[in-house]
Amino acid sequence: MNDLISVLVVDDEPAFREGLRQALKQEGFIVHLAADGEEALEVYQAYHPDIVLLDVMLPRMSGIDVCRKIRASDDTPVIMVSARNEEIDAVVALEVGADDYVSKPYRVRELIARMRTVLRRAGGGGTARDEAPSSVLEVGDIVLDRDRHEVTIAGELVQLPLKEFQLLALLMENAGIVVTRQTLIDRVWGYDYVGDTKTLDVHIKRLRAKVEPTPDTPECIVTIRGLGYKLST
Repeated sequence: MNDLISVLVVDDEPAFREGLRQALKQEGFIVHLAADGEEALEVYQAYHPDIVLLDVMLPRMSGIDVCRKIRASDDTPVIMVSARNEEIDAVVALEVGADDYVSKPYRVRELIARMRTVLRRAGGGGTARDEAPSSVLEVGDIVLDRDRHEVTIAGELVQLPLKEFQLLALLMENAGIVVTRQTLIDRVWGYDYVGDTKTLDVHIKRLRAKVEPTPDTPECIVTIRGLGYKLST
């Protein structure tokens, strides 16, 4: 099986497209480019890439409309990118089916890490450089060992009850990506759970008290209003 992943980069800024093309090629990705929304759909139909990096603001057709058209027929992973750091953009992007949302400027290494996370969630694997899955998750100062049921933060052992441990593990598996409330409930409490959804908020609040330096103004476990929660990277 071919381990190379093909990427469609859609952006109307030539310098950005070329810079990202070079960076992705160095990581072993096959890169296709498009400069506007209509060209994006043409290239998408011609090459059927494994993942799409899609700017929100595009000539001829917006990135939101492009994502909507892709989602009408395919479940190819889409990461939307915008220079506008506005929550409404992220909400709309996720509502039309994007798998993740990234604000410019960003670090290319972080973007590639998010791409690989989205691809793993979609069952698309990654490049040959990806490591085998591990029972140990590490995001920033947080290290979670599923086999040992241990969590350390900056080297200090933190005791977590089972549900909080499961929530943290799920958020760490999807670091940098919004995990919806329903997904958290389904994965932690079970698909047949019929209790009060505020239970999730209570557990998130308790988890924040243990992992956040300032739980009242969380910077690690971030609330995405109307959608769910995201573990910042």
